[in-house]
Amino acid sequence: MEKIAIITDTDSSISLEVANANNIQLVPIMIQFGATSYRDVFDINNPDTFSRIDMEGKLPTTAAPSPGQFAEVYKTAFESGANSVLCFTVSGEISATYAAALNACDLLPDKDITVIDTQSLTMQQGFMALAAAEAVYKGASKEEAIAAAFDVRDRSQLFAALETLKYLAMSGRVGHLAAGMANMLNIKPILTIRGGKLEMLEKIRTKNKSWNRTIELVHESANGRKIEKMCIVHVNVPEAASQFENLLRTQLECPQEITIAELGPGLSIHSGVGMVGVVTIYSP
Repeated sequence: MEKIAIITDTDSSISLEVANANNIQLVPIMIQFGATSYRDVFDINNPDTFSRIDMEGKLPTTAAPSPGQFAEVYKTAFESGANSVLCFTVSGEISATYAAALNACDLLPDKDITVIDTQSLTMQQGFMALAAAEAVYKGASKEEAIAAAFDVRDRSQLFAALETLKYLAMSGRVGHLAAGMANMLNIKPILTIRGGKLEMLEKIRTKNKSWNRTIELVHESANGRKIEKMCIVHVNVPEAASQFENLLRTQLECPQEITIAELGPGLSIHSGVGMVGVVTIYSP
C-alpha cells in the first residue's frame, strides 16, 4: 500500500500535539529578532514574542522556510518509509513559503513530492492538511487525499476581528496616524481571505459589535448549510476565545466540539494581540 507523508508549515495553526497525533510534519516559519532566528512554534510562542515587541518597540521580521529546510523534512519522510509526500503551504499570495517548498523538490529530483498552494492560512490551511491526513489514514490514494483537502477548502470560510491596528502600523501596512485614529475611535476591522489574499471586509466600532458582525457573516456564509466543523483562532487571548465561543453557541447552531487554535508568531505579529476569528466548514 502506498505510504503518503503529509507536511505543512506552521502558518497552518496546527499545534505540535495535533500534528503528532495525525502524523503531520510541520515546517516552521522563521522569526528574526535582530541577528537571532527562531522557529515559529518550536522555539518561540506568542507571549514571548509580544513581550519582546513591547520591550523593543519594533516588530521582528518573518521569513519563509528555506528550500533546504523543506528538503530536510521531505528527506526524513522518505527515510521513514514514505513513498510520496504531500505538502500543503500557506497562500503563495502572502508568503514565499509555497515557492520555497516547490524549489525544495529540485533537491530531491527522483522523489514523488506534490506541493499544494492552499490559497489560505491558519486553520483553513490546517483543516486541509488534516483532511488529507485523515484520508491517507483511511487508505486513500494521493489523488484522493488531495481531493479531500480541496473539498474542505471549498466548503470553508474564515472571518477574523482585529483588536488593534497597532501591529499593522508597526509593520508599515497601515499608517501610524490612521492606526491611531482607528484605535481612538475603537474601530475593529474584520478580515477574510479571498483568492489567497487577505481582505478587509468591514470596519466596525467596538469589540462587541465586531464579534456580533463576525458571527452574522458566518451565518450569511452558511446560507442554510449545516456547520460541520468550527475552529476559533486567536492571538494570545485564550479567555477572549472562550468568551467568543460562548457567544457563537448562543447565536448559531454549532458543532458539539469547537476547536480552539492560536496563530503562531509567523502570522500573529501582523494581526496583533487580541485578534479573534473563526474558521468554519459547511456541509456540501
